Amino acid sequence: MYYVQKTMEIAGCHRLNLSYPSKCSSLHGHNWIITVYCKAPTLNADGMVFDFTRAKEKIHGYLDHGNFNELLPFNPTAENIAKWVTDQIPECYKAMVQESEGNIAIYEVEDSEQ
Repeated sequence: MYYVQKTMEIAGCHRLNLSYPSKCSSLHGHNWIITVYCKAPTLNADGMVFDFTRAKEKIHGYLDHGNFNELLPFNPTAENIAKWVTDQIPECYKAMVQESEGNIAIYEVEDSEQ
């Protein structure tokens, strides 16, 4: 099995729709660190698991300097964003989303989901 990862820094804002009072319900921004983990049992015709540029285009290119509430069709928590990231790249089996120092969410696709 081949494994690769791509880490990107993305500037973006969001506000969370929560069931309790929170300052996070107000629009605020982060410099997000998103890491995409991909794997494949064989390499493609170009000798890669996937092209790192694809991750940058699909994730960074779409989200960077955006309002995640407008760009994403769900409550933009770090957990939901991590799941969304894995859905964007077929080879992606795990995504790590850091919205601030010490606050990290990870989503990993179960083997039966791939």
